[in-house]
Amino acid sequence: MKRLIIALLLTVGCQRPPPSLTPVTSGELKAAIRGANAPVVLVNMWATWCGPCREEFPDLVKLQRQYQSRGLKVLFVSWDADAVVAQKFLAAQGVDFSSFIKSDAESDPKFIDGVDPQWSGAFPATMVYDGAGNLRAFFEGKKTFPEFDATVRQVLDRKSTRLNSSHSSVSRMPSSA
Repeated sequence: MKRLIIALLLTVGCQRPPPSLTPVTSGELKAAIRGANAPVVLVNMWATWCGPCREEFPDLVKLQRQYQSRGLKVLFVSWDADAVVAQKFLAAQGVDFSSFIKSDAESDPKFIDGVDPQWSGAFPATMVYDGAGNLRAFFEGKKTFPEFDATVRQVLDRKSTRLNSSHSSVSRMPSSA
């Protein structure tokens, strides 16, 4: 019995604290993207109530781990109303870095337009930015690891076309649903 109690205490004591969740407005998110000091920044809008978000999440965590040494920075933005629920999900997925939760200080439409006026508000939504903060790819709906992988590699290898002031050269991938 003593061994069981000690084992339980060690297990509970060794658990990592859940990743921090910082409330963010669209302007603060844009500043975080520009200030990331990374050659590629992937931003994923998700929620625990979104089935496709939960399905693609392990691929995004895998992508972060695979390309972290090459400078990929992943910014998760939860749209959950309950930060504790989002933190538990992040911890269960093995996320060990700080993430964001959409701030109540900004309405949903204002946040969506602030991030990208062409974003319909569908979930999941993933944006890939280069090191200068230029949007290089935009995905609405669930995507696969190979789709994310190819996009991140392209931006890391600097093979993507230069982005002008319009969105005409941004790769926009519609939902595959």
